[in-house]
Amino acid sequence: MRENRRVPAGEERIIARMRPHGRALVVPVLVLWLCVGLAMLLLDRVDWPFWNIAVLTVAAIVVVLLTVVPTLAWLSRGFTFTTERVIIRTGFGGTRRETMLARVHDVTVRRRGLQALFGAGDVLLSTGGDRAVILSDVPAAPLVQRMLSELLGARGIVTPDAGVGA
Repeated sequence: MRENRRVPAGEERIIARMRPHGRALVVPVLVLWLCVGLAMLLLDRVDWPFWNIAVLTVAAIVVVLLTVVPTLAWLSRGFTFTTERVIIRTGFGGTRRETMLARVHDVTVRRRGLQALFGAGDVLLSTGGDRAVILSDVPAAPLVQRMLSELLGARGIVTPDAGVGA
């Protein structure tokens, strides 16, 4: 992430772009290794003419469903932080949600399970509505919280000394 610099009014700048934490790709990579290893082990083991085709077909189906699809799903999600708003992209359909920083009055980090171990967390943006806007599984969540708090503080919306939530 780059440091925020003063920008003339009305000029929006991208501060940072990021994806959810990469640990979501650990299981797909392990499945890929397991499928390749098992396929290599099972090839030419049975004296049946279609055995190799069956093994490779099953391996390809498993790799596509358990490796390619989760990787593409991870790649389709992302967060963009600008001087004026936060943009959240989710899903294959390209769902896009924008939250203007002028509406945000509180930035909180929530960490659960392995998120604390990896420095990730969920960043909650309170906008005064019924539900907070949630940026799920953000890497370096305390840093993102500090960046957003400084942006809001520069706008006079919230003080930059907001604490990290449990």
